[in-house]
Parts: sequence; structure tokens; C-alpha cells
Amino acid sequence: MQGLNRILSENAESAELQRLIAVEQQKAQFQAQVHNFTDVCWDKCVDKPSSKLDSRTEICLVSCVERFIDTTLTITNRFTQMVQKGAH
Repeated sequence: MQGLNRILSENAESAELQRLIAVEQQKAQFQAQVHNFTDVCWDKCVDKPSSKLDSRTEICLVSCVERFIDTTLTITNRFTQMVQKGAH
């Protein structure tokens, strides 16, 4: 019985470790996405840095980030569809 308890405990620890790794991978992916659209949108929208954003720059940044997110979601959804079709 002790052997079974040990195996169950090891399986639970392994599952928890896998869950923690998945959470950390998601955090890293999110941070990479933020870094990507910060780089792209900064270069596109900010002519000269200042202590405040003017309305034109703010609108440009918001639009750029929204387009970046929409594009990323579209590509991700399309890729998911392709994978699912390939699995059938």
C-alpha cells in the first residue's frame, strides 16, 4: 500500500509541476507579446518622446495595439483550424 501511495504522491507532484511550468510559459508568452507590440507600436507612433502623450500619439498607440492583438488572434485561430483539420 505504501508503494501505491508513493506513486500517487509522485504523480500529483508531477502534475502540479507541469501545471506550474505551463503557467510560467503562458506568462513568458504574454510578456513576449507585450514586448513585441511595444516595439512595433513605439516605432510606428512615437516621433519624439516627451513627458506626455499627445492625443494623436495616444490614438495611434491604441489603434496599433488593437490591430496587433487582432492580427495575432486571427493568425492563432487560423493555425488552430489548420491543426484541427490535419488531426482529423
